Order: sequence, then C-alpha cells, then structure tokens
Amino acid sequence: MPQITLPSLGENIESGDILSILVAEGETVTADQDLLEIETDKATVPVPSPSAGKITKILVSEGDTVAVGAAIFEIEAGAAAPAAEPKPEPAAAPEPAPAEAESPEPESEPEPAPAPQAAAPAPEPNPVPQPAAKPAPAVAQDVPGDGHAAAAASPSVRRLARELGVDLRRVRPSGAGGRVTEDDVQAHVRQTQEQSRASAPASSAPGLASSDAQGAVRVEKMSRMRQTIAKNMVASYTTIPQLTNFDDVDVTDLEAMRQASKEDYASSGLKLTQMPFLIKAIAGALKLHPIVNASVDMEAGEVIYKEYVNIGVAVDTPKGLTVPVLRDADRMSISQITRQLDALVDKAREGKLSIDEMRGGTFTISNMGAVGGTYSTPIINPPEVAILLVGRSRMLPWVIGKGKEATIEPRLVMPLSLTYDHRVVDGADAARFVNELKNFLAAPGRLLLAP
Repeated sequence: MPQITLPSLGENIESGDILSILVAEGETVTADQDLLEIETDKATVPVPSPSAGKITKILVSEGDTVAVGAAIFEIEAGAAAPAAEPKPEPAAAPEPAPAEAESPEPESEPEPAPAPQAAAPAPEPNPVPQPAAKPAPAVAQDVPGDGHAAAAASPSVRRLARELGVDLRRVRPSGAGGRVTEDDVQAHVRQTQEQSRASAPASSAPGLASSDAQGAVRVEKMSRMRQTIAKNMVASYTTIPQLTNFDDVDVTDLEAMRQASKEDYASSGLKLTQMPFLIKAIAGALKLHPIVNASVDMEAGEVIYKEYVNIGVAVDTPKGLTVPVLRDADRMSISQITRQLDALVDKAREGKLSIDEMRGGTFTISNMGAVGGTYSTPIINPPEVAILLVGRSRMLPWVIGKGKEATIEPRLVMPLSLTYDHRVVDGADAARFVNELKNFLAAPGRLLLAP
C-alpha cells in the first residue's frame, strides 16, 4: 500500500511532534489537503497530502515524535474509486439523517400523524416503551456540542481549540453546515470559565492535577518549542560571556512625529507605534558599527561581518517567545517596516510563521515596554553578538543644555538595555553603537537620511 512520509520541515530539522491529526481512517482527501499539524523546534506547520486518495491507515498518534522521512499514513491512490466502495452505507443513512436535520426533524415528525395513528394498536400491548422512545430518542445523544457528535471545523479552528484545551465535540456550532467557528470556541471557553468560577475555585495554573511530597501540584509537558528555547538559552548563557549596558534616550521629538503621523497611517489600516522608528534607527546604527552586526566562529578563529541587516523582533505568543525576522530592514522605509512588522507579528501570534521567517537574523530587539518595566539583561540569540531590550518610555525630569544655561524639563525617556558578546564586542564598541542609536532616536529627522 502506498505510504505518505513526513516531508522535509526545514534546514537542520530532523523530526517533529504530532500536535493533531486532521483526518480519519477511511476518509477521502484531496491533493494538498492538510493531514496533520506538527510542531518543530521553531514553528507549528501543517503537513499536506501529496496526492488525492483514501486514507486507509494512520501510522502515527498525537504526541508522537516522528523523524523526517518516516511513514505517517497509508493511502489508496485516486479519490473516485474509494468513493464507490462506501455505497452500501446509504442503507445506514437514515440513522444519521435525524442528527443532520435534528432541528427540523421535530417538525416533520408531527406531520406524519397518520403513521402514529396506524401504529396506535401497537401501544395497547406495550404502552410503556412507546412514550419512552419519544422523550429520550437515541438521536438526542448526537446533538452537535453534546460531547458525542463529531465536530466539523477548519484546521485553524482546531488549532485554536487545541491551544485553549477545548474538546470541539462539546462546542455548539453556529457556522454554515454545522461548522464550529473561532467565535464558537471562544464563547465556549468564556462560558466554561464562568461556570467554573460559580461552582468552585479553579487552579490558575495549566497542566494536569498531581501531587508531590509537599502537596498539590499541576504538571504540564513542555512543548517542543519551549524545550528548544530552554536549550538555546542555556547554550547562550554558558558559552558566551555577556555584558549589558544600560542607557536612556530622550524620545520626546520622536513621539511628537509619531503622533503627527499616526492618523495618516491609520487611514491605510496601519497602527503606527515607536517600534518601526526603533527598527529603522537600529538598522542605521548597525550599518555604521558593523562589529555589532556580526557573528563569531571560534573554531575557525573568524569574525563574520554581515553586509545585510536582518532584525529579529521577539513576540510573546501563547506557545512561547517567537522571533520573526524583518529582512533588509536598512533598505525599508518607516511605512514598509510598519506594514511588514504587523504581518509578521500577526502570523507569530496565530502560529503561522514559516521556518524561513524565523531565521537569518543579525540582531534582535525585545520590547518589554509593551508589558511594563524599564531595564533588564536580555540573553543573546546565537549566532548574533548583541540584543537590545527596550523598556517602557516614561516622563522624567531631563536636563536641557549645558552649564548655567541648562534647564530642567519634563521629557519622554526610553530606557535601553544592550547585551553584547564580549568575545568580539568591547565595551567601547557597545557604547559607540548605543550612542549612535540614541542620536537617531533623539533627532528622528536623521532617520530619513540613515545609510
């Protein structure tokens, strides 16, 4: 029997974990139809069918770790031939028919009034079973959303349900043809939470209830992505001597420029934040200080200077920290950066980033200001040699001018934390880079002239 194998998932990726299987044995599929979703070290990706046919056997289970090239399904080629085999099933069609048209069925049952009258003699010998069949018909157990009936839903809805821990069979569908929508899943979660609060205090921690020697705990298996993040952070912290410089920059004029421009951007469907300006400023500073836009090969004893500027932006997602990469950021305008950044962030939060969209970075930005906080010590994302953490901008008293003519004014100040690889980046190099970045941010007109 022909088999479908796990295709290549990207460079240096040898396996993945099965998150969900989207088809059933005996189901006829079309070419390029998604068969399952798999999680790799960097992303969650669907695996499509290479051809049309009938799935005769599923060779993997959810949670399995599968190597690239391993068999995952057996398929009978050709969709038309298998479709002819299930013809005997129409005989059983009358049974599921009430479930498919359950709401109209109560209206059609009263119509065949003559039939119940013709069957009236039967109730006399056995009157009890007759009324029992009406209040609790077997069909009532197959109501969509009751926990028994199968749920029809798209892969994106199934992904959302899996992330929220929702059994789709328990969700009441509102979509066309009885399909479950994302709104249905979210409404189900809200309803469940309200019921939980009303009945008993529930644990706020995820995972399964368990216990240790000290008391109750909850245990959650680390996702493949979270395990990879952990390994990379340990490798970075234990192999790279890392220092962090802290600084502040007056972004009052930058904020005034943003406020003056945000309505124009909004008319194009874009929300203008400080981040595109920051990316543009970093790109300009990297071009002037190439040692910060480099990587190091200790075995070869070489420093590799990158002549391209690919800036990664750390995005907080339900599955963990993801870093989509904005390529050739130095060649883009503020509007181009805004548009592309919005698209990448949306894809990251939806779990739709491709492997290529998360690699090739030369410098990373982590924006803690969106959550709150000022300074921190971010960990370098190898093979890069530096990472910048941006805190929340706040109003501070700021000295303007020098000497006796200096004044103190309230200014909007952005905190910066630059961590750098001290094997190749000296403290003076880091300070010069940060000063260049501050010059761009404090005088935003320079961004238009950035190299």
